[in-house]
Amino acid sequence: MGNIVLAAKVTHVPTMLMSEQPGPIFGKRKQAIDGHKEIVARAKALGADTIIVLDTHWLVNAGYHVNAAPHFKGNYTSHEFPHFIQNLAYEYEGNPELGDLIAQKAQAKDVHALSHQLESLTLEYGTLVPMRYMNQDSELKVVSIAAWCSVHSIKSSRLMGEAIKEAVEESDSKVLLLASGSLSHKIWANEDYAANNGTFTISSEFNRQMDLHVLDLWTRGDHATFLKMLPEYAQKCNGEGGMHDTAMLYGALGWDQYQGKGEIIGEYFPSSGTGQVNVVFEPD
Repeated sequence: MGNIVLAAKVTHVPTMLMSEQPGPIFGKRKQAIDGHKEIVARAKALGADTIIVLDTHWLVNAGYHVNAAPHFKGNYTSHEFPHFIQNLAYEYEGNPELGDLIAQKAQAKDVHALSHQLESLTLEYGTLVPMRYMNQDSELKVVSIAAWCSVHSIKSSRLMGEAIKEAVEESDSKVLLLASGSLSHKIWANEDYAANNGTFTISSEFNRQMDLHVLDLWTRGDHATFLKMLPEYAQKCNGEGGMHDTAMLYGALGWDQYQGKGEIIGEYFPSSGTGQVNVVFEPD
């Protein structure tokens, strides 16, 4: 019988990659990178063999989609930020049986979901950036689920999260579940970016205060209050991907019945106007 051994909300900012390279950003994202490494070390200590990534950079306009390919290999350059992520080589094993089962469990809940095993369906950087630091040795299998959901409800994403949990428990997989996306996500306007040192600042003090309040709720374990806020928080603070990654994460954890507390790994930080963090949630 499988289980989710650890869950986390994680950053995937491209400047993490730039932080490895000589230049003005060298070393600036070390704490975020170290956070990724700490999270996967804990998951491996708990027996994890698979990482499921809820990817807010995979845009879908109908249905929920699971990339359940048996093998992933490619060389990625970001269309959004080609100056930030270039020629990122990757190769990972997949977990097609688990990916297919997730879609089946979602369909049983009347949630339209499809699992795909297509060589030409490549991974997005919401998956690839965390994998660079959490799966450098390609030891863990990978399943990627679209979480930039443009026409979906928070309720259906909660049900998708429940389907993930049920599928994992019916499998023999030990899973690290990642909601890969920011907190607030109002990127600086192009004309304001340079004047505000945009790479290292947040674009809205209101968004920053809301992010800090959310982190306080998480670390105190007041998840019921957060979930009441979630739809408006995602809308008013420009949550990345509509924060459907977070809704799926909570669905898998038990929604407002979840009794655990969030643990911030490292520190909250601004990036290109957005609010970023790594937070661990241990399953009940």
